[in-house]
Amino acid sequence: MKILMLTPYVPFPPSSGGQIRTLNLLKYLAKNHEISLVALYKNKNEKDYISHLNKYCKKIYLCKRPEKPWDLGNIFKAVFSFLPFLIVRNYSFEAKEIIKKLLLQEKFDVIHAETFYIMPHIPRTSIPILLVEQTIEYKVYQHFINSLPFFIRLFFYIDIIKLTYWERYYWKKANLVAAVSSSDEKIIKSLENKIKTAIVPNGAGEEMIVDKLFQKDLKKPVILFQGNFNWLQNTEAAQYLINKLYPLLIKTIPHLKIIISGQNANKINFAQQESRNIEIKNITVGDTEMVRKLFRNSTLFIAPIFGPGGTRLKILASMAAGTPVISTRIGLEGLEITNFKQALIANSPQEFVEKISQILSDKKMYDGIRENAYLLVKEKYSWQRIAKKLETVYQSIL
Repeated sequence: MKILMLTPYVPFPPSSGGQIRTLNLLKYLAKNHEISLVALYKNKNEKDYISHLNKYCKKIYLCKRPEKPWDLGNIFKAVFSFLPFLIVRNYSFEAKEIIKKLLLQEKFDVIHAETFYIMPHIPRTSIPILLVEQTIEYKVYQHFINSLPFFIRLFFYIDIIKLTYWERYYWKKANLVAAVSSSDEKIIKSLENKIKTAIVPNGAGEEMIVDKLFQKDLKKPVILFQGNFNWLQNTEAAQYLINKLYPLLIKTIPHLKIIISGQNANKINFAQQESRNIEIKNITVGDTEMVRKLFRNSTLFIAPIFGPGGTRLKILASMAAGTPVISTRIGLEGLEITNFKQALIANSPQEFVEKISQILSDKKMYDGIRENAYLLVKEKYSWQRIAKKLETVYQSIL
């Protein structure tokens, strides 16, 4: 099958959720299919990553998009046009022309578009289009707006209206819309019940899956939260862990250590002298070895996530590494997880402290949850299985 894949990012290094997703799908799809990739880039140094993608793609076209999202040109276009800011900041005239030429010169079996805001680059065509929604964007932006000062929310509320309209518009332009979770699929169906949908979930990378589960010391627990702190949900979770959970936890578990790690971790507000048991660890782009080490050596993974959208690759990574997860209902939404079976659910500071204390004092519960989570990842959330599911989705729209 000849696939034209379009992404609003260069899928290397695997530093964001979207990059991790696309890179792993390319890895397995390339075994049976011929892939041409059109990807948008912000900085020239991203072109250096082409060598890491050549083994998966027959042809690669990197196209320039605005480097800085909040420049005056982007803001002006978003304010004085019917397009939302998300489409404006991710638009590339170069990509538009390249895709147009490719569709005239070559015959593709399917067009795979990751995210709706890459869709404006596709001209009218008879080739089937699969649109993959990694998250429901307008929901994410609504949560972001609520975190802003009241006096600047008006502009963003108008942008949300435009974003909602265009997201739904491009759903209808695709032959099939794939969500990453059943909860996201339900939202899509509730808004546009006539469109064809499927679920192509996120997964855990092979490098994160341990060969076997080894024993851990529950008396000196290391609690981990990992994420890219360019994203509001991750920054919120880190501040929640520091300001609301840590003061309660340190009273009941004085020997605990909390590690908050990831890209742009320096954005986290943190008073070292007040929280000596907390370590903020900045991780450079592409340092997968450090990420793997942190997940495997931690006792618990705590994810107090309250923002909507997608499924959390960091939670799947923790499950694959044999580290039990405690998260909010929203944080686990979309994953086939049962409370007290593959993870624990907590929605308030008191619940988090109770669940953390409970699992650390009950070795049978600890071992049972981590084993169930580990088996679930291997059975349903491996990228090899997900790529097979994606191939079936391609066939359904040919």
